[in-house]
Amino acid sequence: MATPSPYRTLPPERRVALVLHAVRASREARQLYAQRLVARGGGFRPQTVLSWPPDRLAKEVVRLNAETAQDELELLQLLYVELEPAVQTTFLDAAGVAHENGRMGEELEPPYADAEAVRRGVAAVRAAHGEDGERYLRALVRYSKEAWPGIEEA
Repeated sequence: MATPSPYRTLPPERRVALVLHAVRASREARQLYAQRLVARGGGFRPQTVLSWPPDRLAKEVVRLNAETAQDELELLQLLYVELEPAVQTTFLDAAGVAHENGRMGEELEPPYADAEAVRRGVAAVRAAHGEDGERYLRALVRYSKEAWPGIEEA
Protein backbone atom coordinates (compact mmCIF):
# COMPACT_ATOMS: atom_id res chain seq x y z
CA MET A 1 0.00 0.00 0.00
CA ALA A 2 1.30 3.44 -0.95
CA THR A 3 2.22 5.90 1.75
CA PRO A 4 -0.40 8.66 1.88
CA SER A 5 0.69 12.16 1.00
CA PRO A 6 1.20 14.60 3.89
CA TYR A 7 -2.08 16.25 2.89
CA ARG A 8 -4.00 12.97 3.08
CA THR A 9 -2.72 12.40 6.62
CA LEU A 10 -4.59 15.51 7.79
CA PRO A 11 -7.88 14.71 9.52
CA PRO A 12 -10.83 15.02 7.12
CA GLU A 13 -12.22 18.03 9.01
CA ARG A 14 -8.96 19.89 8.51
CA ARG A 15 -8.88 19.04 4.80
CA VAL A 16 -12.47 20.28 4.48
CA ALA A 17 -11.47 23.53 6.21
CA LEU A 18 -8.57 24.02 3.77
CA VAL A 19 -10.69 23.33 0.69
CA LEU A 20 -13.42 25.58 2.12
CA HIS A 21 -10.92 28.38 2.57
CA ALA A 22 -9.67 27.94 -1.02
CA VAL A 23 -13.24 27.87 -2.40
CA ARG A 24 -14.24 30.99 -0.48
CA ALA A 25 -11.07 32.85 -1.45
CA SER A 26 -11.07 32.04 -5.15
CA ARG A 27 -13.84 31.86 -7.69
CA GLU A 28 -11.47 29.88 -9.93
CA ALA A 29 -10.91 27.28 -7.20
CA ARG A 30 -14.66 26.95 -6.70
CA GLN A 31 -15.20 26.38 -10.42
CA LEU A 32 -12.31 23.95 -10.68
CA TYR A 33 -13.52 21.80 -7.79
CA ALA A 34 -17.09 21.90 -9.12
CA GLN A 35 -15.88 20.71 -12.53
CA ARG A 36 -14.01 17.84 -10.92
CA LEU A 37 -17.10 16.71 -9.03
CA VAL A 38 -19.23 16.86 -12.18
CA ALA A 39 -16.58 14.92 -14.13
CA ARG A 40 -16.73 12.11 -11.56
CA GLY A 41 -20.32 11.42 -12.49
CA GLY A 42 -23.25 11.08 -10.19
CA GLY A 43 -25.68 13.04 -12.33
CA PHE A 44 -24.96 16.55 -11.11
CA ARG A 45 -24.96 19.37 -13.60
CA PRO A 46 -22.27 22.06 -13.31
CA GLN A 47 -24.84 24.75 -12.46
CA THR A 48 -26.18 22.62 -9.63
CA VAL A 49 -22.78 22.02 -8.05
CA LEU A 50 -21.85 25.69 -8.45
CA SER A 51 -25.03 26.65 -6.60
CA TRP A 52 -24.07 24.60 -3.53
CA PRO A 53 -22.95 26.48 -0.42
CA PRO A 54 -19.14 26.50 -0.10
CA ASP A 55 -19.16 24.15 2.90
CA ARG A 56 -21.14 21.49 1.01
CA LEU A 57 -18.81 21.75 -1.98
CA ALA A 58 -15.74 21.42 0.24
CA LYS A 59 -17.18 18.39 2.07
CA GLU A 60 -17.96 16.63 -1.21
CA VAL A 61 -14.51 17.38 -2.63
CA VAL A 62 -12.86 15.80 0.42
CA ARG A 63 -15.34 12.92 0.65
CA LEU A 64 -14.71 11.98 -2.97
CA ASN A 65 -10.94 12.67 -2.81
CA ALA A 66 -11.29 15.06 -5.75
CA GLU A 67 -8.08 16.93 -4.94
CA THR A 68 -5.15 16.41 -7.35
CA ALA A 69 -1.51 16.17 -6.30
CA GLN A 70 -1.07 19.83 -7.31
CA ASP A 71 -4.10 20.78 -5.18
CA GLU A 72 -2.58 18.93 -2.24
CA LEU A 73 0.64 20.91 -2.56
CA GLU A 74 -1.23 24.21 -2.84
CA LEU A 75 -3.45 23.36 0.14
CA LEU A 76 -0.42 22.46 2.26
CA GLN A 77 1.20 25.76 1.27
CA LEU A 78 -2.02 27.51 2.24
CA LEU A 79 -1.91 25.76 5.61
CA TYR A 80 1.77 26.22 6.48
CA VAL A 81 2.39 29.62 4.90
CA GLU A 82 -0.90 31.50 5.01
CA LEU A 83 -3.10 30.09 7.77
CA GLU A 84 -0.76 28.50 10.32
CA PRO A 85 2.82 29.66 9.65
CA ALA A 86 4.15 28.71 13.11
CA VAL A 87 5.68 25.41 11.98
CA GLN A 88 7.37 26.94 8.96
CA THR A 89 8.53 29.90 11.04
CA THR A 90 10.14 27.54 13.55
CA PHE A 91 11.90 25.66 10.77
CA LEU A 92 13.15 28.77 8.97
CA ASP A 93 14.30 30.47 12.18
CA ALA A 94 16.30 27.41 13.28
CA ALA A 95 17.75 26.94 9.78
CA GLY A 96 18.75 30.61 9.60
CA VAL A 97 16.67 31.38 6.51
CA ALA A 98 15.37 34.94 6.12
CA HIS A 99 11.59 35.20 6.15
CA GLU A 100 8.70 37.35 7.24
CA ASN A 101 6.19 35.43 9.37
CA GLY A 102 7.05 32.21 7.55
CA ARG A 103 7.12 33.72 4.06
CA MET A 104 10.44 33.44 2.30
CA GLY A 105 11.44 36.23 -0.05
CA GLU A 106 10.97 35.68 -3.78
CA GLU A 107 14.63 36.53 -4.31
CA LEU A 108 15.85 33.45 -2.41
CA GLU A 109 17.09 30.56 -4.54
CA PRO A 110 17.48 26.90 -3.59
CA PRO A 111 19.18 25.41 -1.78
CA TYR A 112 17.99 27.68 0.99
CA ALA A 113 20.32 26.35 3.69
CA ASP A 114 23.12 23.83 4.15
CA ALA A 115 22.59 20.35 5.58
CA GLU A 116 23.62 21.35 9.11
CA ALA A 117 21.12 24.23 9.15
CA VAL A 118 18.43 21.88 7.83
CA ARG A 119 19.17 19.43 10.68
CA ARG A 120 18.75 22.29 13.18
CA GLY A 121 15.44 23.21 11.56
CA VAL A 122 14.19 19.61 11.68
CA ALA A 123 15.15 19.26 15.35
CA ALA A 124 13.43 22.53 16.26
CA VAL A 125 10.22 21.55 14.45
CA ARG A 126 10.16 18.12 16.11
CA ALA A 127 10.72 19.65 19.53
CA ALA A 128 8.00 22.27 19.14
CA HIS A 129 5.26 20.91 16.88
CA GLY A 130 4.73 17.17 17.31
CA GLU A 131 2.62 15.39 14.71
CA ASP A 132 1.88 18.53 12.70
CA GLY A 133 5.59 19.24 12.57
CA GLU A 134 6.28 15.73 11.27
CA ARG A 135 3.65 16.26 8.57
CA TYR A 136 5.33 19.53 7.59
CA LEU A 137 8.72 17.81 7.37
CA ARG A 138 7.25 15.00 5.25
CA ALA A 139 5.84 17.67 2.94
CA LEU A 140 9.32 19.19 2.53
CA VAL A 141 10.75 15.77 1.72
CA ARG A 142 8.00 15.04 -0.78
CA TYR A 143 7.77 18.40 -2.55
CA SER A 144 11.09 20.23 -2.15
CA LYS A 145 13.88 17.96 -0.94
CA GLU A 146 16.29 19.49 -3.48
CA ALA A 147 15.84 22.87 -1.80
CA TRP A 148 16.71 21.50 1.66
CA PRO A 149 19.93 19.42 1.58
CA GLY A 150 19.84 16.52 4.00
CA ILE A 151 16.11 16.80 4.74
CA GLU A 152 15.48 13.17 3.80
CA GLU A 153 18.13 11.85 6.17
CA ALA A 154 17.16 14.20 8.98
